[in-house]
Order: sequence, then structure tokens, then C-alpha cells
Amino acid sequence: MFDECLYFNTVALARRLEREWTIAFKPFGLSPSQAFLLRTILNRPGLLQRELADALAISRPTATRVLDGLANKGLIERRDSERDGREYAIHPTRKAAALLSPLNEASAKVTKRLKKQLSEEVFANTVSRMRGVRTALE
Repeated sequence: MFDECLYFNTVALARRLEREWTIAFKPFGLSPSQAFLLRTILNRPGLLQRELADALAISRPTATRVLDGLANKGLIERRDSERDGREYAIHPTRKAAALLSPLNEASAKVTKRLKKQLSEEVFANTVSRMRGVRTALE
């Protein structure tokens, strides 16, 4: 019935992928949103909240909720920003730094499994096309 519906198919795919990454990040006590945001912070410490929201294509209120969860877990610190006095710069804690490699490995396992199921080419083409569609609709 919805074979040609972009909304239905992308949401169904998103739900399926959400389950995959939920399982991958469960041992860390993190949701996929928290884990991806934390990985971004670990790779780019000092970004402002709005920059993190933009990097992950999420709204600022969503970023705030995810950051609050990470702060409650002792994984991030909000520090006064030298670049913009209205926002805080977000930095990982030492506890978070210890998770970088294990989080990346957990995510890589999911990606490897998906590439095996789909083939490297289909995986790469799908990600590229989805990014192109997302960009075109912004």
C-alpha cells in the first residue's frame, strides 16, 4: 500500500535502525541519540549546543534534553563559551573519554553487519542518496 511513500519507508527504516543501535549502545547505558551526540562531543570538544544540534540535524530543544541526560550521567560538562556568551561550550568528562573507543567499536559492529547484509555498495549508495535527499529538502 505504501511501497512508494517516502515517509512510510524512511520511518520504517529509521525504526529498524533505532533497534539496532539501541542494542549496540545498551551496555553503555546510552540511547542511540545520547551515544551519537557523545561521540560528536568526544571528537569535537567545545562545540556550542546549537553547533551540536546542527551537526546531528536535531532541534535545539532535543539537543538540550539529550545533553541533560549526558550531564546527569557525568559524561559532559557545560562551560562558559569564549565565542558566544549566550551559550555554553560542551566538553566531555574523563569518564566519557574512556568510552570513545568502545562506543566507536560498538557502532562499527552494527555498520559492518549491515554492510554484510546489504553489500558494501548498496550500503554506501543508500547512505549517500539519503543524505542527498535530506539536504535537498532542507
